[in-house]
Amino acid sequence: MDTNNSVSSNVSRTIQTRLVLPPDTNHMGTIFGGVILSYIDEIAAITAMKHSRNVVVTASIDQVTFLSPAKVGDILTLEAIVASTGRTSMEIFVKVENENYETGEKTTTTTSFLTMVAKGKDGKPTPVPGVIPETDAEKILFESASERKKKRLEKR
Repeated sequence: MDTNNSVSSNVSRTIQTRLVLPPDTNHMGTIFGGVILSYIDEIAAITAMKHSRNVVVTASIDQVTFLSPAKVGDILTLEAIVASTGRTSMEIFVKVENENYETGEKTTTTTSFLTMVAKGKDGKPTPVPGVIPETDAEKILFESASERKKKRLEKR
């Protein structure tokens, strides 16, 4: 790995906190999946922009897994990291966790992988730096990225 043109995963890590409000929920008082997807797309874009120092576009949302609901009043914490990079693309892993404000109980709500492409001032894809995974979880995501990329390409 060329570490001269790579960025620590910690540099581009992004964390956001949000409150689940009534307008974000369905008739059962749980957050709409589309609202979660919007939050995920936004944090993935911010993370990719921080990593590449360019504007980015969403190329794909490869996998979204809704694991548990978030209810009105829950506190959502979204965390995104650059799992791997290509020449002009970045695979972003996003984890959404909800916290019950009364009990403090935390549950993973959603996990997701997105591919973002960096665009230069001319609007064309532009090269991005590599990523240096730091934690054990980041290293696992980094090492398994080629298999996810292979599956993405097979779907085309």
